Amino acid sequence: MNKVETDTDFLVSLEKVEQSSQRLRGVVTKTPLLQNLWLSQLYSANIYLKREDLQVVRSYKIRGAYNKMATLPPEQRGNEVVCSSAGNHAQGVAYACQLLGIRGHIFMPATTPAQKVNKVRLFGKDKVEVILTGATYDDTFQAAKEFCDSRGSTFIPPFDDLAIVEGQATVGMEILREAVGQIDYLFMPIGGGGLASGVASVFKQLSPKTKLIGVQPLGAPSMYRSVKEQQRLTLDSIDSFVDGAAVKCPGELTFGICRELLDDIVLVPEGQICEDILKMYNEDGVVLEPAGTLSISALKSYADQLVDKNVVCVISGSNNDITRMEDIKERAMRHQGLKHYFMVTFSQQPGTLRTFVNQVLHPQDDIIHFQYIKKNNKEKGPVFIGIEVKQPHDVEVIKARMDAEGFNYEYLNGKQDFLSLLV
Repeated sequence: MNKVETDTDFLVSLEKVEQSSQRLRGVVTKTPLLQNLWLSQLYSANIYLKREDLQVVRSYKIRGAYNKMATLPPEQRGNEVVCSSAGNHAQGVAYACQLLGIRGHIFMPATTPAQKVNKVRLFGKDKVEVILTGATYDDTFQAAKEFCDSRGSTFIPPFDDLAIVEGQATVGMEILREAVGQIDYLFMPIGGGGLASGVASVFKQLSPKTKLIGVQPLGAPSMYRSVKEQQRLTLDSIDSFVDGAAVKCPGELTFGICRELLDDIVLVPEGQICEDILKMYNEDGVVLEPAGTLSISALKSYADQLVDKNVVCVISGSNNDITRMEDIKERAMRHQGLKHYFMVTFSQQPGTLRTFVNQVLHPQDDIIHFQYIKKNNKEKGPVFIGIEVKQPHDVEVIKARMDAEGFNYEYLNGKQDFLSLLV
């Protein structure tokens, strides 16, 4: 990414951020900045985690939502508010509605995990109504805006608003007040860019030597693409798996700030995110949602540059539904090269399956999925096969043996839309 000379017009006021900090006192948790021993050992660096997963709503989103709602003019505070969110901003708005006594209508994608929906209702109590609509955040946003305009309500945006950015910027203030010594690298997740904009503004003024790295999922690279093209872009489609960061278009305000202040934006594959979710749980007992793991997953891209450095990762959320864990494990194993799926053409002659098992597979290979229906009027038929291997390179041996034995096949890993129908 080409670094642009910083214009002070893009810097959020430190005075405003300090006022936001005072406003949030007693509302948000001053989350700890903790060194993570196994990550530090893995990267030969001092890796610290800003634990926003320990917020009352399990993400930093309460900071911006409350700050925005608490600063509304009196005539707007007496009216109802509307927001759209994949989950974390919704929880922040719901909690703020309860604390401030404001009525809220909260729009969430129909695909939102049940755990997040239930949490919104819990935090909002009798002050909020949840409306599930749309397949992605952007679809939900349009529905919420139309509803809001039709009723003359006040819209609480998830990221593209100065008061929201100032609230999220308090994360940066807390990091710098607790850090010991110079922070060399700071990794932050990006969906629409509210957190990255606020924290980058604080660091650029108070810790200008820190390298500021934004992180997006590979399947939803809206800010990455926009900054690369030097214009705000709307993506035609995105992968909504990392639902907390699945945004087709970054905010206008946040795009301008991130373009000017960030040193780099890293894209991480969804499979890597899943792998790190499992590692964080197994190593530290920390439960993170996909968006909450983004900054940790980006460390791999910078491994060579982190040796002996002081590094901070903002952990943005832990609103994960336990029912997603099988899908997370599945994606992680495919990313690691340990699970592979094929559509194989089998002859319907007796003994074909025996040949496949004895001549193609190694004794340690495990068939985890097998789907075949024999049709007597056909000479050949398709078989959907899932295979778990011990080492990633074992799949190349399987492919070579299928070629040698005359099995025609199609390799299906990477075709997520198709696999989601079968696995």
